[in-house]
Amino acid sequence: MSVEIKAVEIKPLRNTFTNVAELIGGDKPASRYQEATLGVQATTNMHYRPTWEPEFELFDPRRSAIQMREWYDLKDPRQLYYASWTIQRAKEQETQEANFDFVESRCLHLSLPDDVKKLALEVLLPLRHAAWGANMNNNEFCSRAFSEVLISPAIMHAMDNLGIAQYLTRLGLVLDEPEVLDVAKTQWMTGEAWQPMRHMIEDSFVIRDFMEIFLVQNFVFDGLLYPLIYDRFVDDTLTSRGGSAVAMLTAFMPMWFSQSSKWVDGVLKVAVAESEQNKALISQWTTTWRDRAVIALTPIAAMAFGNNKETMLNEVAEQFNARAKKLGIVA
Repeated sequence: MSVEIKAVEIKPLRNTFTNVAELIGGDKPASRYQEATLGVQATTNMHYRPTWEPEFELFDPRRSAIQMREWYDLKDPRQLYYASWTIQRAKEQETQEANFDFVESRCLHLSLPDDVKKLALEVLLPLRHAAWGANMNNNEFCSRAFSEVLISPAIMHAMDNLGIAQYLTRLGLVLDEPEVLDVAKTQWMTGEAWQPMRHMIEDSFVIRDFMEIFLVQNFVFDGLLYPLIYDRFVDDTLTSRGGSAVAMLTAFMPMWFSQSSKWVDGVLKVAVAESEQNKALISQWTTTWRDRAVIALTPIAAMAFGNNKETMLNEVAEQFNARAKKLGIVA
């Protein structure tokens, strides 16, 4: 008896979901990112209006003064969805774990000059509270925003900030005794140098416009903080003084900032190009909060760079302004 095996091609009745097809220009194959994010925002058949804001629907684009003809235009250029994000972060965590193992196994943390270790702890450890603030802001953004293409990367961004706070905590435990965490918290709560930053972050907690929350935290504050602290302070200042171990223990932060900036820039560039009204409002928010962020970072820069603080702050501000200009923001 012979058996004849044939290959049969089964043509799918449709290539993707209807809600996705409506947004990609017809029934054609869609990526997993598109199927995970496009057309999934609830817009009808709401059960109730929120009692705390009865003037809005449960999911309502009117919670922002920014107006979009199509909110799904604010896509993530990285096209991250849950599976691809977890795979990428798992690989990066393996690298960061290897950095911690390398530093500890070779006792590099014990060879740090005392003044470098002291300075690193004073500047970096309180920032775990700032990272927690970023986590809270991105969670608040998720609770108020409209369109899954915004909400999905924002909740990942929130969890990334939680991871950054944990890495900073672990850095403190590697370099010193657990008591340094209490010292850092006390500095955050009562230290004179940290109060302008803390004040700014806590004020951002009560912003109601979800696009302003996004801009203040992820564009303005992170856009000034990360280049100042992780590029100029850790990678340049501390490393030149024998603190390369600190750079290894914080290697995730500048890499993450470079990645996440692609998402932030992609969203703002499209929003700015949508209308002159959007451009004017985003430019106003950027100018107002940038000026306040520079003031908030000034005492931290003085702690980190001493007499060189103005030079470093000016460099970071100029870099930020150039980034804003590329996005069409007038700041």
